[in-house]
Amino acid sequence: MRCNEAAGLLLPAAAPGTLLADVVPDWLCAAHHALILPGPHAVLDGEGPLRGAIGGRRFEAHPTVRRDGSVAWWLVDDTDHQLLQEALHMERERTAFLARASNVLLSSLNLGRCMDVTAQMAAESLADAALAIAPARGERLPVVSCLRGGAPALSTVTVDPDGVPGLGEALRGFPPVPSRWIDPALAPEWMVPEGFGPVGSIVITPLPGHGVPAGVLILLRKAEHAAFRDEEEVFARLFAARAGAAMSAARLYAEQTAITDVLMRELLPPTLHQISGVDFAGQYRPSADHERIGGDFYDVHPAAVEGEASLVSLGDVCGKGLEAAVLTGKIRNTLHALLPLAGDHQRMLSLLNTALLSSHHTRFATLVLASAVRRGSMVDLKLTSGGHPSPLIIRTDGTVEETDTHGTLIGVLPNISSSTTAVSLAPGESCVLYTDGITEAKGGPMGDALFGEERLRRALSGCAGMPAEGIVEHVQMLAAQWLGNRSHDDMAVVVISAPRTHHLSAVNGHTRGRFTA
Repeated sequence: MRCNEAAGLLLPAAAPGTLLADVVPDWLCAAHHALILPGPHAVLDGEGPLRGAIGGRRFEAHPTVRRDGSVAWWLVDDTDHQLLQEALHMERERTAFLARASNVLLSSLNLGRCMDVTAQMAAESLADAALAIAPARGERLPVVSCLRGGAPALSTVTVDPDGVPGLGEALRGFPPVPSRWIDPALAPEWMVPEGFGPVGSIVITPLPGHGVPAGVLILLRKAEHAAFRDEEEVFARLFAARAGAAMSAARLYAEQTAITDVLMRELLPPTLHQISGVDFAGQYRPSADHERIGGDFYDVHPAAVEGEASLVSLGDVCGKGLEAAVLTGKIRNTLHALLPLAGDHQRMLSLLNTALLSSHHTRFATLVLASAVRRGSMVDLKLTSGGHPSPLIIRTDGTVEETDTHGTLIGVLPNISSSTTAVSLAPGESCVLYTDGITEAKGGPMGDALFGEERLRRALSGCAGMPAEGIVEHVQMLAAQWLGNRSHDDMAVVVISAPRTHHLSAVNGHTRGRFTA
């Protein structure tokens, strides 16, 4: 055995006459014996150079057969190269994990789903168990815990976050405390999942959100496993940044959805029913199926005093969509405030016109007001139109009459004009208020014909004697059939009916309240 000066430094025991097995490591000795054996050379036929460790460093071994049959082994220090390759491989895996985590987290705007994914992905790739904690609700902390290989579980704990080192600071968004500063023995019982065993190390890192902390991520590693290294804590913070962004977006979306639902409830048309012996029914169809509100609206305001008239309003704001819906909300609120003047329709319309002219909106509206009160078995109506299609009366014999009320648009001119008419409904007769979305619905065989007033009148003439709900359903059904799948404007219909009643002979009277309804 011979070696040069560099090999002598690497293998100090190498000297002429010594046995190879006494000097070199086992991996190199086995490769040498495999090389000199007859038959296929296992080492030379392998893929790539032979690699192994000597004295804590890594080497590539390249054999060369000399002319005299001896073998010279060239050892190349490959430690730095292999470390770089391992680091590159690790970075590729981490990058792929972060990309996958981003895709999964951002695919949902549900906060609970984001917390589940955060805990589960962290438990699978970063630790033996993970906990995703949302900001406290009072003194309660929503916690999703997950063991590696298990399913996430939601719970709520009532604890003082400042009682756990690093937890209170993380919930307030401060930088994380290094894991080596956290004593695993101090982990509270609620933090350790059932069946986990002794905790070896803990990482507590904040989940940064949009302006405010989105929560905390806790990583647990078992006592028999190695503690978290500094680079692992840094990588955990990179994952936490993505999870926090997703949780923050989900929380903002939930808050906006809740606000929208509250506002939407105020803008949705009410459900109508019988009031003081008068039947009311209404139905609204927005211009787009994915919307719930639009530019058409209606309301029924019961009289404050029994025996007085209830006020019905049905209107149409120019345009459609959210901006039109906002203006309808303003009009409805203004009319509600003007209810003490419900006996004077023209005064109400004039004041509403002033309110619209003083707003920043450039839109205008058409409106019809109807006061309805029951007198015995009859229903007396007072109708006033402000640029709106005149209401139609359905008599018991099928005759359809147009009411004599007209007026100017609301919100265009400084002064408006309108006329009021009075009609009475016998039992079984109805008054139909509608928006132009019904008559201007385009459809038919060629798809370009208007539904029109005449077609509406013919449809209503067949509704004689029908209840108010039936008339509304019938009109909306015919309009929908006429339209097919074509686009349309908002459509609203309100029907006021005098119900068929019978006097109660048992109480011997025809006064108010002594009849069936």
